[in-house]
Amino acid sequence: MSLTPRLLEKRLLQASRGFGAVLLTGPRRSGKTTLLKKLFPKADYRLLEDPDIIGQVRRDPRGFLDSLKLPALLDEIQNAPELFSYIRSRIDVHPQTKGRWLLTGSQEAPLMKGVSESMAGRIAIFELLPFSIQENAKVNEFRGGFPEVLARPRLADDWFRSYLRTYLERDVRAVAAVRDLAQFRQFLALLAVQAGQTLNLTDLAGPLGVSVTTIKQWVGILEVTGQIILVQPYFKNFGKRLVKAPKVYFSDCGLLCHLLGLRSHAELDRSPFLGAIFENLVASEIAKAQQHHGLRREFYFFRDKLGLEADFVVPLGGDRWALIEAKATHSPGLRMTAALGKILALFKSKECKAWLVHRGPGLEVYAGLGSGIQAVTVGEMAEKVLGL
Repeated sequence: MSLTPRLLEKRLLQASRGFGAVLLTGPRRSGKTTLLKKLFPKADYRLLEDPDIIGQVRRDPRGFLDSLKLPALLDEIQNAPELFSYIRSRIDVHPQTKGRWLLTGSQEAPLMKGVSESMAGRIAIFELLPFSIQENAKVNEFRGGFPEVLARPRLADDWFRSYLRTYLERDVRAVAAVRDLAQFRQFLALLAVQAGQTLNLTDLAGPLGVSVTTIKQWVGILEVTGQIILVQPYFKNFGKRLVKAPKVYFSDCGLLCHLLGLRSHAELDRSPFLGAIFENLVASEIAKAQQHHGLRREFYFFRDKLGLEADFVVPLGGDRWALIEAKATHSPGLRMTAALGKILALFKSKECKAWLVHRGPGLEVYAGLGSGIQAVTVGEMAEKVLGL
């Protein structure tokens, strides 16, 4: 079966030739295992969610590693953190031999703790999010980019329902002691309503009858397990920031639409959440473009004391920046870019360009957007705006 190429493939292969181990993290079902199996078809594969294998690791971790034929692919390594120290010692014995240990993990915070303590300097770490539009043209604001959803779109609703149940029962309970999973599921639905807005912990805590501290912990769970993206306000060189809270976005728009109860493209087009969901798509595509090219995820939003706002401020290297406004429209116009023009003036000491990202069609030149402002579709954004 032909597999859709991923942008990370080249970077992973390069890393396997320069490091003793490679770790691929990311949300559950984003395609981590499929990608590593494709790139390293001869690797000895072990799933560390299998009770028999976990039992073997607990009884005799050294013997378990001795039984592997290298290179080895250890899937969901966060379930056996004790293996890190043994893998480290084996890398140190043969420092010139590279790419023998291929690891995946779905829970970033506990996983990173084991890596930082045991594998520093010996391992290359990458994160894989669901498909981007740059990788798969089927990705959109309604279906998102999970591989299985794109392969079987008619079963998407059932898939997301099952995904949430698996996520709640495995990942959430593994990261924190959440006693009431039904309440956490309600929290997800309430957070979906805030997508594209600055995060308001109090508004989330009230309806659920829990403390702001609890909500903060739950937001942290979603972030470390790769389900949400928190975008911080930009304030460098513009004095004290006026907004301290981050904006919240979901890593996958398909999951966001499911949480909002949207069951078709037609429902989405009529929904009052359309603008926020399209903005969420742009945020997730920026994150995917950066991370799938092996870059650090870094972008912000802008808001000043006069009420001027830009959805995203993206550093492009050096003193170059991109200002991005996301609009769920097929017909970009001047009224949508007035704020961008004013913000451009604030960035006058920097090499900065402004872009209106819209729903299409692409390959058209839109006049009258304001000086220095251009329009692109989401599919054009990674290459034309971010240069990736």
